[in-house]
Amino acid sequence: MSSVDVLNTEGTKAGSVDLPADIFDVQANIPLMHQVVVAQLAAARQGTHKVKTRGEVSGGGRKPYKQKGTGRARQGSTRAPQFAGGGVVHGPVPRDYSQRTPKKMKAAALRGALSDRARDGALHVVEAFVSGEAPSTKAALATLRKVTEETKVLVVLTSEDELNWLSLRNEPTVHLLEVGQLNTYDVLNALAVVFTKDALDEFTGGRSKSEEGDK
Repeated sequence: MSSVDVLNTEGTKAGSVDLPADIFDVQANIPLMHQVVVAQLAAARQGTHKVKTRGEVSGGGRKPYKQKGTGRARQGSTRAPQFAGGGVVHGPVPRDYSQRTPKKMKAAALRGALSDRARDGALHVVEAFVSGEAPSTKAALATLRKVTEETKVLVVLTSEDELNWLSLRNEPTVHLLEVGQLNTYDVLNALAVVFTKDALDEFTGGRSKSEEGDK
């Protein structure tokens, strides 16, 4: 079981926390993570695209010209696909792009992604981003920059952590997630993952253990 330092708003060590090996030190299954990410992105598609077939386009009810004698190819409607304004052949229609992904596969892919970030030293834990009771984007970003200089950061908070949420929600380099929303795609898409101490405890089910740092 590895451990990671817990930093305070000053960027100094305020303790350490153990990372459960069954979550943060497992073998990353790349094909599995790829499958889960593809399924997640597919499920996000609206699938509301639609084109009209020749039977749905308005007009074209009469034969444009007689069958024989003109020297031209026979035509039955100006709404056939070869005419401008005609219908579309084999075009997209509304559909559901979602793929079935078992919960155990999603969980295994997430563990692999978190383990990969932990091994790369891109997983961090902070006590909080803002000291006091007033939201402050400037103060929150100052704390974040002491933790990591990456420009694409995933920050994981608890659902009750309104102070930190309000402080970071408008920062374009930060993507905020509640613990229950944590997913493989967002972990892999970020260059660094930052948990608050409370969020990490909630995610690990209280299995992490803290130790007071040297003062």
